[in-house]
Amino acid sequence: MNNIEDKQVSSSAIWKFILPSLLGIALFMVPFPAGEDGFMISVSVMANWLEAFLGDAIPLITLILIFISVLGVVFQKWVKPRFMMNSTFYASLFDISIVWFIIRTIALVFVTMVYFQIGPAAVIDDYTGGLLLYDLLPILFTIFLFAGLFLPLLLNFGLLEFVGALLTKVMRPLFRLPGRSSVDALTSWLGDGTLGVILTNKQYEEGYYSKREAAIIGTTFSIVSITFSLVVLGYVELEHMFLQFYGTIFVAGFIAAIIMPRIPPLSLKSKTYANGQEAQLDETIPTGYNPFSWGVKMAKVRADKNASVGAFFKSGFKNVLDMWIGVVPVVMAIGTLGVIIAEFTPVFTWLGAPFVPLLQLMQVPEAAAAAETLVVGFADMLLPAIFAGDISSEMTRFIIASVSVTQLIYLSEVGGVLLGSKIPVKFRDLVFIFLLRTIITLPIITLIAHIIF
Repeated sequence: MNNIEDKQVSSSAIWKFILPSLLGIALFMVPFPAGEDGFMISVSVMANWLEAFLGDAIPLITLILIFISVLGVVFQKWVKPRFMMNSTFYASLFDISIVWFIIRTIALVFVTMVYFQIGPAAVIDDYTGGLLLYDLLPILFTIFLFAGLFLPLLLNFGLLEFVGALLTKVMRPLFRLPGRSSVDALTSWLGDGTLGVILTNKQYEEGYYSKREAAIIGTTFSIVSITFSLVVLGYVELEHMFLQFYGTIFVAGFIAAIIMPRIPPLSLKSKTYANGQEAQLDETIPTGYNPFSWGVKMAKVRADKNASVGAFFKSGFKNVLDMWIGVVPVVMAIGTLGVIIAEFTPVFTWLGAPFVPLLQLMQVPEAAAAAETLVVGFADMLLPAIFAGDISSEMTRFIIASVSVTQLIYLSEVGGVLLGSKIPVKFRDLVFIFLLRTIITLPIITLIAHIIF
């Protein structure tokens, strides 16, 4: 790709790079005070506004979207109308395997039962299907709209090329990733973990990340936002310890991010690219350039390819539909099943039992009660904090809250979004990654907790 050296750009290319990129940074990465909600990024503020405006209509819209996601597959696979068969876009939405069709069908059954309040209490309960349909999916619905619509500002105008050239020498040796992946991480940290997955998935589809790189970024850098971390801290009644809490998360998460790419299952992922395409990313810097000047050159070439406002919004709306149709049903199905298991079965109690002696060895107070919370977060990230409500030890609640954030993989949101994306991670991968992150971060967090308390 270093034939970029020879490419000529227009005199306005630098502005095509700077202005949209600054707007993208402002929308996705710059937090500002938002009243009682604390600091939020603009995309989240717009999503919250739309959620409040649409109100009770969002669950019905979600039901319709999931119905379309199932009906579309029926038409694509069996009716085969010409307008769908000749469209790569419709194929990307509806030409799916039987497994994913079953998952979408399960989602349709669940969302119908919850919306119309019919069926077993385990499905329609406020803490299971109700939690997904009325609490989590409205957030995802609105976030997906604005994130998908404005995502081209980060992707198409040279920001990733510029940042990639600057940070390759940091990201490659530490995390075995391209420099541009730092934008994914920052978007997650300041915005929302699902935003990082969306950004990563789009770049993977376009050939900028290999299968291994996409899996690493999606499961390692889609960290919980600062805003959501405050919610977790509120549940365990430790709001006064935010700096210690987030500092602990940063240290544990950083160490985990160095280790995880070097061990299975992530280290075993293929280095090939999506759909058999060639790599679209070459990180070598030609003679005569430094990282900054080469980053600017690549950014200008990339930005110069964008000439149409209509094409920008067309690309954005395709992103939105891809997430609404492809991801929302997966989150509804997998998330509801996970929370049902957590709320109505002793499975997570059994799975947490092996952690009891480990917690006792590390001298964690109320080890038996804490052990169950270490694995229940796989269903939903708030569950550990909720389950910790009856634990009297501040240190134990601090450990539980910190571990729940650094585990990253929870089915009701980020895990579901990952499974619904094109990123090559399977359910069993998420289980192993969740457990490995728990095993890696727990001793680090516990050590820091002993120092603090």
